[in-house]
Amino acid sequence: MSDRLDMTVTYTVHGALRRELRQLARATARPHPDPRHVLRTAPGWAMFRSALHAHQTAEDEALWPPLRRGLVGRPFDLTRLEAIEAEHAALVSLVGAIDEALADPDVGLDLLGELTGSLVTGLDKHLDHEEEAVFPLVRSVLSQEQWDLFGRAHARRIEPDAARLLPWLLDGADARTVASVLAQILPEPARHAYVHRWRPAYEALDPWGTRGTRALTGTW
Repeated sequence: MSDRLDMTVTYTVHGALRRELRQLARATARPHPDPRHVLRTAPGWAMFRSALHAHQTAEDEALWPPLRRGLVGRPFDLTRLEAIEAEHAALVSLVGAIDEALADPDVGLDLLGELTGSLVTGLDKHLDHEEEAVFPLVRSVLSQEQWDLFGRAHARRIEPDAARLLPWLLDGADARTVASVLAQILPEPARHAYVHRWRPAYEALDPWGTRGTRALTGTW
């Protein structure tokens, strides 16, 4: 398989989403603190939702269409792509249902747990499926120019909330990945803001409202 396309940003997004799925699972696994209050008030759910929306919208608008054109005459591979697109639609519906549940004071913990559990399981499987079934097609079919167009579309989707989403995206990433992602997404002047303002502000957050719990229980 050719590695001619640099997919560092995309794999970093997938890694960040998986990281936050684990946080979401923990936040909704027990009744105290109330998961409804955590998701309504802590910034973790909002950042996760924004990053997922930016990533999937960029794929839907700027990655799948050229890939579909490149797969004309390959019905089995087109079916793989159609399955991924269907998974996107299902995930959008799940996120919307969770937001509706959080806005409804009559929704109990059982239903919220069912919805978030479906999202955790569904998105985790979707990311695996995308990497295993579709990324090889991307590498083999798309030109560098087409991949670059997707990269720019992805950066535009992140840009309005870059001050929050980039530190979120790079949380726990190694120095090489950080440098690669910033070089592809941020112009040079904005990288100073990332280092000196955005990253410290993110580190001061309690994304999932767990710091008080850790202090009380001594656990992560």
